Amino acid sequence: MDYRLPNRIQNSNKSTYGRVLNIAGSDYMPGAAYLSSAAALKIGCGYCYLATCEKVIPSVSAQNPNIVFVPLDKIENYLDLADVVSIGCGLTQNDCAIDLFNKVINSLSPKTPLIIDADGLNILAKNSKNFLDRKFKNVILTPHPKEAARLLNCSLDNVLFNIEFSAKEISKIYNCITVLKKHNTLIYSPDGKSYTNDTGNSALSKAGSGDVLTGMIAGIKAQGAYLFESAVLGVYLHGLSAEFASKKLTQYCVLGQDLIDYIPDAVKSLH
Repeated sequence: MDYRLPNRIQNSNKSTYGRVLNIAGSDYMPGAAYLSSAAALKIGCGYCYLATCEKVIPSVSAQNPNIVFVPLDKIENYLDLADVVSIGCGLTQNDCAIDLFNKVINSLSPKTPLIIDADGLNILAKNSKNFLDRKFKNVILTPHPKEAARLLNCSLDNVLFNIEFSAKEISKIYNCITVLKKHNTLIYSPDGKSYTNDTGNSALSKAGSGDVLTGMIAGIKAQGAYLFESAVLGVYLHGLSAEFASKKLTQYCVLGQDLIDYIPDAVKSLH
């Protein structure tokens, strides 16, 4: 691994390490909001603002009092404050979620780094024109193969048979860095850079794992890393967290929240 996390400096404060605006969660998926937000903080960002529905706030705040909450009807006031915006973890695909997604796409500066995951990808796949018209310059999409098939409007078998081509096509069509999640996750950029990850194990094949990854990538980017570097480091450290967790808990018993607990061990291994 040639990349390193951004340096920590003694003369610093929470603003030094960036602000993540995480738009995530729903009435029936509060865990996704928690996992993605907590992971962003654990990897080192200074602030994590969580924009979510009111019913989610008590459960998330009880688990992590370090997260700052944003009312959904005030979200536009925070878009300009954010160093990176992540959207989609546990968002659902109902009409309210679609309206929220479109509001963010229409209001966010095309230069602001944007990470789209999970339900955000599914909303994007159903209507990409508005997103493409906005010509975003710093986007990471994090699909698993089935979400990749939706983004490409093709079959899952087609994606699995042509996995590298599929990642390249998503990067080309959406002008984004693609993190195509599989056993050896593939990362491609529109300018041809690529990386194949070799960390991780079957412990990552569990609900919540992708939410943690989204938070980690966002938290790294908020600290000032380059976009491609943030994706690579996030995937690499995410996999290492699973490996460290598995040594203690076995690959059977690792949960998404356990990955967050082992991020420090993964970070230590870089130094």
